Amino acid sequence: MLDLAFVRANLEQVEAKLRTRGGNAADVLADFRTLDQDRRERITEAEGLKATRKKLSDEIARLRRDQQDASTQMEETKRLKARIEELESGSAEEALRERMAKVPNLPYDDVPAGASADDNLEMKRWGEPKEFGFAPKPHWELGEQLGILDLERAAKLSGARFAVYWGAGARLERALAQFMLDMHTQEHGYTEVLPPFMVNSRSLFGTGQLPKFAEDLFRCEDGEPYQEGEYRDNDHWLIPTAEVPVTNLFANETLDENQLTTSLVAHTPCFRSEAGSYGKDVRGIIRQHQFQKVELVKFTRPEDSAAEHEALTRNAETVLERLELPYRRMLLCTGDMGFSSAKTYDLEVWLPGQQLYREISSCSNFDAFQARRAGVRYRPKGQSKSASVHTLNGSGLAIGRTWLAILENYQQADGSVRVPDALIPYMGTDVIKPHSAQQGAK
Repeated sequence: MLDLAFVRANLEQVEAKLRTRGGNAADVLADFRTLDQDRRERITEAEGLKATRKKLSDEIARLRRDQQDASTQMEETKRLKARIEELESGSAEEALRERMAKVPNLPYDDVPAGASADDNLEMKRWGEPKEFGFAPKPHWELGEQLGILDLERAAKLSGARFAVYWGAGARLERALAQFMLDMHTQEHGYTEVLPPFMVNSRSLFGTGQLPKFAEDLFRCEDGEPYQEGEYRDNDHWLIPTAEVPVTNLFANETLDENQLTTSLVAHTPCFRSEAGSYGKDVRGIIRQHQFQKVELVKFTRPEDSAAEHEALTRNAETVLERLELPYRRMLLCTGDMGFSSAKTYDLEVWLPGQQLYREISSCSNFDAFQARRAGVRYRPKGQSKSASVHTLNGSGLAIGRTWLAILENYQQADGSVRVPDALIPYMGTDVIKPHSAQQGAK
């Protein structure tokens, strides 16, 4: 959430920044000045009445000591109390809070202005796409022919956008998760954490999924129906990413400065309804309702967040480089950024079976946006007041997309798939051969 004082003092700048994101600033911040003025007037009046009520209380105490009648003053304090409660529970405060909850983060100045992915800026490329002596196949054909990917039986179990992995396919998923966790914990300094896979609506508000993206989530029917603006502690949603539970680990806490930077890594399943994606990526496992991901999350001081963003992105890139998968780094433009992000790099891996680059990691700096929503603060050394931390996260990596990238980049003419050297110790083999899965898989 944006800082209210900053928005008030820089409203024209905020509106200009929001316009670069493609939103209608007039709609997003409609009535802001009116709501804010009403709220400030209520606060000023309430504070004045509290001071008057305190004086009356002192006068009542004095009258009683002198055994004099204080009924008039007591009636006045009751009237003032009622008015103060009315002012503090007024609709202006709620309306302004609801308005600010729907305002996206402001992009940093070095983020290119643009309307869509076509305006993203390529920052670097690593690796050369392999030249095949045959026409490379897409992963859905390879997976079926190898007997390690079964989309047909998954549809029987759960419907579209689910997958069953057999034999070496299941082992490859497990190997990738272990490989990534070992690298990030042993080489990059992250602490592994295993959070719950269900979170409450308060946590989803903290990271910015609610209220704007409710339709993209799976909600459990174990509580009252979701009402926008009501963020509970005891309802449950399946996590769309480990970003949600891990970022909220320190919700409503104040960290010591010496705890920063805190770097955490989590391997979890992720669940997304993929609302609005009808007809997109219907083949293979590019866009699934359930998939696994290794997520990197950082909590840092504001002055360190830019450097930590670069470090986190390099940590994710190192996984691709160790697996020898060609990729490119893209700086997202203002119109293609996520709701909570101030700056985002996307890593896109080369898929020869489809002859294109596809996103495999999104690494974002959220500035203090999520921290304000979730109440994550720290106490700077030598200062009495606490301040909001900066939060960052990125996939390190999305396991399903890494899985399919290996199949497409390491496919051989005989239909087998060579295992990347870095994964051989985790796989126990250097090649995945046709029909190496459990008996019965296609």
